[in-house]
Amino acid sequence: MTLPERSLATAQVQAGYDPRTEVHTAVPPIYQSAAFAFSSLAEARDLFALRKNGDIYSRAANPTVLVLEERIAALEGGIAAAGVASGQAAVALSLLALVHQGQHIVAASQLYGGTVDLLHDTFPDWGIEVTFVDQDDIDAWRAAIRPTTRVLFAESVANPLAQVLRVSEVAEVAHAAGLPLVIDNTVATPALQRPKEFGADIVVHSATKFLGGHGSTLGGVIVDLGTFDFTAHPERWPQLTAPYAGTGGDSLVERFGERGSPFIALIKTKYVHDLGPTLSATSAFQLLQGVETLDLRLGRHSESAEKVAFALADHPRIAKVHHPSLPDSPWHAAALAYLPRGAASVFSVDLVSTGDADGDFALVEQFVERLRLLRLVANIGDARSMVAHPASMTHSHLTPDQRAAAGISETTVRLSIGLEDPDEIIADLVQALG
Repeated sequence: MTLPERSLATAQVQAGYDPRTEVHTAVPPIYQSAAFAFSSLAEARDLFALRKNGDIYSRAANPTVLVLEERIAALEGGIAAAGVASGQAAVALSLLALVHQGQHIVAASQLYGGTVDLLHDTFPDWGIEVTFVDQDDIDAWRAAIRPTTRVLFAESVANPLAQVLRVSEVAEVAHAAGLPLVIDNTVATPALQRPKEFGADIVVHSATKFLGGHGSTLGGVIVDLGTFDFTAHPERWPQLTAPYAGTGGDSLVERFGERGSPFIALIKTKYVHDLGPTLSATSAFQLLQGVETLDLRLGRHSESAEKVAFALADHPRIAKVHHPSLPDSPWHAAALAYLPRGAASVFSVDLVSTGDADGDFALVEQFVERLRLLRLVANIGDARSMVAHPASMTHSHLTPDQRAAAGISETTVRLSIGLEDPDEIIADLVQALG
């Protein structure tokens, strides 16, 4: 039986494409589709019941996003990953999957301002308490843990001062209490540090930054490193160890414990599915282009930043250079131990203060206005060199005490050193200092 010739209306929708067609592209393609065709109703039933892996709807899973997820998981030495719409979403969802109402987080004081806003303002609205501690005070980490604590959280290299976390020591505290350690590895990336090697259990990234590297695309990634045993204290993690509605009765540990990550399954099937912070296929494709050159770029970023830091260290108009490569840095020894392939290229300098808050703002404003090569941008990890003023920009919502705890003053200027000629970067900074 031959099918009748298709009408114009049908042909304009369906002609020329069969969803079963395989195309062997050399580069990961962009699967720009909201939904995916099923081969049968039985297959659809198995996919919705999580008995079979596959694509249903791009809100929770997409083949292009999967390539990015598997690539970042491989770079971090993890077992699975979830791509999400932004780094902020990666932080939020990784913690929400671990901590529920009435429970508690211990976090470093030295965090990106947007993360502090999330933990200090939004999480308490949901009944989640957070205690902030000095990341260098290991006893403070230990003392802050309560019976309701479910996770410890910190950045491997803090934004904006580049304090280097002693990951192994914090991991020991977490594991002694039977808790996972979540590390934001955005600034270091796996090119400079793999937190798994130092005891971390889960890693998050703002892929917008160095992973992408071009400053054009928002994205985030959550990686399960496969090191934490949620079954050791199953009563603490009922979201993973108790029967799960999406599986028809099995727990996520029972369904995915042998062939994947129960934690990432929870992130995708509950939090990404229900809340919708989806990473688009096009964004995943653009981020993959950056990841392909990650180690080449990070080597240049790191080398140039160290050169800039040393050049500014003795400048009379700079009170302090916060870069862990400098021998007098409090984090120099930690950088040697935890960043053997080079220190990060995001760090800060403190201009010599006028002694007055308004005068300090005017001083920083004049410095920024004189810059010709570096740009005033609220981002880091771009190919372009950038500056920001944390006190009036990224950390402006923090209280003076919170900024002080993070080491940020009114004259602190954050630098993100890009891929331009380092001598020209230095020349621009020096002329702007006057």
